[in-house]
Amino acid sequence: MRRCIATFLILSLGLAAAVMAAPAKPATITMFQLKVEIKDALDAYAAKYGAANPGVTVKVETLGGGADFAGALKAKIQAGQMPDIFVIEGAGQYNVFKDYIADLSDQPWVKDTDLAFKANGKVYGFPVAIEGYGLAYNADILKKAGVDPASLTTRAAYETAFAAIDAKKKDLGLDAVVSMAASVSGGMWWVAGQHNLAAYWGGGLKFDDTSVIQKALKGQLDDARFAQYAKYVQLLFKYADKNILLNGSYDNQVSSFAQGKTAFLHQGNWVDPNLKQLGVAFKIGYAPHAFLDVEQKGLYLFAPSWYCVNPKSPNAAAAKAFLAAMAGTAEGHDYMVNQAGMIPAFKSVKLQPKGQLSQALMAANAKGGNYGVFFGMLPDGAGQNVFGPIYDLFAQNPAKIDQFISDMKKAVAGLPSM
Repeated sequence: MRRCIATFLILSLGLAAAVMAAPAKPATITMFQLKVEIKDALDAYAAKYGAANPGVTVKVETLGGGADFAGALKAKIQAGQMPDIFVIEGAGQYNVFKDYIADLSDQPWVKDTDLAFKANGKVYGFPVAIEGYGLAYNADILKKAGVDPASLTTRAAYETAFAAIDAKKKDLGLDAVVSMAASVSGGMWWVAGQHNLAAYWGGGLKFDDTSVIQKALKGQLDDARFAQYAKYVQLLFKYADKNILLNGSYDNQVSSFAQGKTAFLHQGNWVDPNLKQLGVAFKIGYAPHAFLDVEQKGLYLFAPSWYCVNPKSPNAAAAKAFLAAMAGTAEGHDYMVNQAGMIPAFKSVKLQPKGQLSQALMAANAKGGNYGVFFGMLPDGAGQNVFGPIYDLFAQNPAKIDQFISDMKKAVAGLPSM
């Protein structure tokens, strides 16, 4: 994937004209979304949109932080409270909720993005953002420890670097080398069971190479590849802050890194607004999740989720207009980039994100050689209910790597029956 940030003037004018041409009709749009880090910005944008469109109210409900969003959405269906706009995270959830997902192929923003969610040749999802991650690092700490982040391209390089930083932990003022959470009870199952596992699915491969996860969907694990990956997970767990790893929340994980108590943070660019709120002034960058014996230099880039519109709602047209305005107006662009700190998936957006991690992703995207993120292809609930608990158990005793490999092999073997 290569994303061009340059403005396509004709396209931009066309989008704006299409958005402005639709008159606002009285409606109350309900929106159900899962990105807690953008809650305040999205709430403010919804209020601003309502003020600019008399008679239209946008009510946003946010459920995230590791909560069972899909389960909550199913409950809304049973209660007859399906929202007008809601989120899916990939093909697994599309298959679950497809009866409540409108065809958006005729929307003005479709030609402005390469990352719309598609099925059977039609567009069904509005890409929330471009997100991505590597292993975030505090450049000041690495410099003091004598570690060059550019050298972190193999698992062996990480082993050397982690040991060197750990040996200087007291002098560097660190509690641990890595800030990472894996607790199911703490709602942090997705850090390991979804985002870290994505390194196994796509790391070191071409951006659109889904061969490893396709094999897993047939119940097969690549033993040699997974053995290398398991050693990388073991390394992260060994040098992680144990309290955060086993019991910590999202806030615990991010604040530890922001306070300079760890050298690395296992999170994506969505933490940029949080780091800003916490007053981070030190230089930050991304190193690859390099788990192989051969070099890996790419980061992980993807559209993490998509907004869908409920076609059965009387407010479906108003919901589509709200999304069109987000993609095709200056106010929508300001919300996505400046307020929510996201990297928009739309080519006509001129604004540049201010967050250091988002800037690192944009630079990596322009350079190329990055890896795809494919956990959305898994059956609904696999990350939270199947893989998350296995990582949680491994985090409690990282020495039991053989047990981790065995548990994961059994879990993958069961995917075809989910």
